Amino acid sequence: MKTGLFFGSFNPFHIGHKVIASYMAEFTDLKQVWLVVSPQNPEKKKSTLLEEHHRLMIVRQEVEDNSKLMASDIEFKLPQPNYTVNTLAYLKEQFPNKCFCLIMGSDNLENFHKWKNYEQILSQHDIYVYPRKGFSTLTIEHKNIHIIEGVPDIQISASFIRNKIKLKKDVSYMVPEKSWKYIDEMNFYK
Repeated sequence: MKTGLFFGSFNPFHIGHKVIASYMAEFTDLKQVWLVVSPQNPEKKKSTLLEEHHRLMIVRQEVEDNSKLMASDIEFKLPQPNYTVNTLAYLKEQFPNKCFCLIMGSDNLENFHKWKNYEQILSQHDIYVYPRKGFSTLTIEHKNIHIIEGVPDIQISASFIRNKIKLKKDVSYMVPEKSWKYIDEMNFYK
C-alpha cells in the first residue's frame, strides 16, 4: 500500500497543509497520507515550537473524519533531533507491507541535497513534489522524483499565522475550523 509521508512541525497546522495532504490523497496513486508531526526539525529552534502533543492533537482532530489522512506521532518515539532517513528506516521495519513515499514542496527539494543520507532516501523512496512559488522543481532529476502539478498553491506560512495571532489579528480563516477552535481556546501563540 503506497503511503505518503507529509512531514512538518505544523506549528500551527493551517489550510495550506490540509489542502496539500488532501490533494495528494485524492489525486495521486497514494492510498493514504500520514501527516507526520515532527517534534523538532533539526533546522529549526525548538523554543519556537508549541509542545508536540498539542500540535499532534490539532492535526489529529482536523483529519479524524477522513480515512485517507492520518496524524502520526511516529517521530515522538525516536531520538531527537531526528532525521528523515532514520524515520524511514524505522517505518520500514515497523510496517514492512507499506511502501512509503515522501511528500515535499519544491522549496524542500531545492535543499534536499543537504539532508542526511539524501542519496539513500532518493534511491529507496518515491518523492512527490508539489510546486511552490519561487522555487524550481528541476533542482534534482531522478526516476523517483514525481512532480505533482495542480496542487493549489496557498501562500500561507505558519510563522505568519503565529505572528498575526500575537498581534491580535483574526487569522481564523487561515486555519481549519477544529484547529482554530483548539488554538483559540488554549490561547496559543498569544
